[in-house]
Formats: sequence, structure tokens, C-alpha cells
Amino acid sequence: MVESVLPLELTDAVVRKRGKVIVGPVDLTVSTEGFTIIMGPNGSGKTTLLRLMHGLEKPSNGSVEWNCDTKIARKRQAFVFQTPVMMRRTALENIIYALKIQGASRENAKSRAETWLKKVGLEEASNLSAGFLSGGEKQKLALARALACEPDVLFLDEPTANLDGRATREIEEILSTAHSQGVRMVMTTHDMGQGKRLAGDVFFLYRGLVHETGRAETFFSNPKTSEARKYLQGDILE
Repeated sequence: MVESVLPLELTDAVVRKRGKVIVGPVDLTVSTEGFTIIMGPNGSGKTTLLRLMHGLEKPSNGSVEWNCDTKIARKRQAFVFQTPVMMRRTALENIIYALKIQGASRENAKSRAETWLKKVGLEEASNLSAGFLSGGEKQKLALARALACEPDVLFLDEPTANLDGRATREIEEILSTAHSQGVRMVMTTHDMGQGKRLAGDVFFLYRGLVHETGRAETFFSNPKTSEARKYLQGDILE
């Protein structure tokens, strides 16, 4: 068994839809450790790049290569959407189902699911239908479901975009704790403050191209490109 599915290497990777290039060509390395934030103006291709890394999008050209067989990599990563996808089951059963797909026994899956519901503060909602949870609670459940599967890397597409300040803080705490315990994070956000709070490094996207990468403190204090400077100053990038 490989020690880690990472690094992930994107080489001349392009996503094209209906003849139009949405992302690329992109050359990037997602290293074995860190908390990467993908930033850029609306329409820059952040979500498409994230989906390309995860495997939900296939490259039209170029390659996306894991440090292991792709089938193994798929089992050791997870994806959390901006709008959580909930099954018509209780909160507890949402997590149990994901774990059983991975091969866990019913008993083991139930134990792990209960542990994760407690970690994210949803133990009292375990027997409630997931459809009746609030937006913040659904996102916590989505995180618990993903993290219970013990991924090497977790991809997140603006997981707090539709949440209030309190729910956002709680989600960020869950992510920070999981990161401190070894989960590699790659996340898109449009929230500058969130990027500063969470990022170890930044990928800056504009018009489908990666214009800049680097340590977060350097990116936010001294960006290299004019596009990044304008973005950080709040200027409109057309």
C-alpha cells in the first residue's frame, strides 16, 4: 500500500467544453502536506480546476497523475460541494452508508459515524432526516461523512459560501482540526478573509490559467502579478 496518494501532478492539463477552454493549460503540483486555497474572480475556473484534480472532470488534453494507481487514489480522497448532497436518510445513516461503500462492517461504520457526529456537534441530530437539517448542519454532516472515510486529501468547493458567520467559524474549526491531524486540504473560496485565516499556500486563477502560486503570507502581502494585485485590492478583473 502506498504511503500517500500525493503528490498530485497536473501537466499541460486542459478542460474544454463545447469547444471552449474553461481551464488550462495548467502545470501544478499538489504536495503531500498543506492547506491550499484556490482563489480568483468569479468565472476564473476555480471549481473546474478542483473537479479536475478530484477526477470529476477529465482532462481534454494533458494529464492528471497521482502517486499511485487512480483506482486507489479515488478511495483515499473526498469532495465536499458548496451545496451539500444529502441522501434521504438520517444524519447517522448518511455517514454509515458512505463507510459501508468503502467496505466497513455495519458495526464499525455505526461506531465511526457516531464518533464523527459528536466531533462536528451533531450527535443530537443523529436520528433526524438529513433533509430537515439547517444549511450549516448539512455542511457539517457533509464534512463528517467525508472525514469519517479517512481521506488523504479533501477537496472543498466554497463550503461556507451560503453560511452565516457562526456556521462559517464552526466549519473552519472542523477543517483546521482535520488538517492538524494530517488531512491534506485543497479548497476554493471567494472570501479573502477566509483565505488569510486558512491558507498555507495559494493557487491564484484568472481566465482559466494559474497566474500565481506560493506561500499565503507572500501572496497576500506581496503578490507577483498585476492581476493578483488588482484582485487583492478589490478591483474588477474583466
